[in-house]
Amino acid sequence: MILEFKVCSGKSEKTLRDTAKNALAQIVEKKYAAGLEAEGILKERIRIYGFAFQGKEVWIDGGPIRNYL
Repeated sequence: MILEFKVCSGKSEKTLRDTAKNALAQIVEKKYAAGLEAEGILKERIRIYGFAFQGKEVWIDGGPIRNYL
């Protein structure tokens, strides 16, 4: 499981959903799963989640990495 946490500043992203999607995109673009795959973990078993925060509000998005490739 790969988790990316981001704070929604309201400048570049307008909603928590946008921030969570950007977190997921960062995981894929920066190839955070490469280390897990190098250890022999199959891509089918890797899950990614983006957490977006703004004050006390939270939005979480994600699932199997294959859905985001």
